[in-house]
Amino acid sequence: MKLIPSYSLLLLTVVMLTTGCTVSPPKNQQNICAIFREKDGWYDDAADARDNWNSPIPVMMAIMHQESRFKQKAKPPRTKIFGFIPGPRPSSSYGYSQAKKATWDWYMRSSGNYGSDRDDFADAIDFIGWYNHTSRKKSNIQPNDTYHLYLAYHEGHGGFNRRTFKKKPWLIKVAKKVSARSNRYASQLAGCEESLKSPWWKFW
Repeated sequence: MKLIPSYSLLLLTVVMLTTGCTVSPPKNQQNICAIFREKDGWYDDAADARDNWNSPIPVMMAIMHQESRFKQKAKPPRTKIFGFIPGPRPSSSYGYSQAKKATWDWYMRSSGNYGSDRDDFADAIDFIGWYNHTSRKKSNIQPNDTYHLYLAYHEGHGGFNRRTFKKKPWLIKVAKKVSARSNRYASQLAGCEESLKSPWWKFW
């Protein structure tokens, strides 16, 4: 029997630990009930964010879906140099919420959630709730107005207030998609939320 060299064993261990820490995206992202039933604890995290910031769960989840497709370590694609050489990424956006580092730092200072991580679902959903809450204060957007909340999320409050999105037809189409998804999620959640609040053994 061949023995695995020590360096190979070390490399294998590192790979296993790294992949073991990565949370895979939900299999059925079209149904919010399926998402919460697959991902243990996500409903409770989303409910906490809703209670913290008065931001509806379907709104926050629709925004997260658009930003990362629920990929834990999502990053924007690299730019291309001469059309084929991988270049730097266009921004510091990262994680479930695709928050930029500077905006995340603002969130931690404002919310007091120091030590939070962009690749932690509970922190990321809380960030989206906080941002939507801030959008109400800075841009007078109502908590269930997903369309305008997403535009503010994408453009920033200064850009939204200047209506920069009006020069971006593609972004308006995306915001409409996010709004439609939020409405679907809301309809789905209305039919399953009580069961999500129940003890785990009632699913069996």
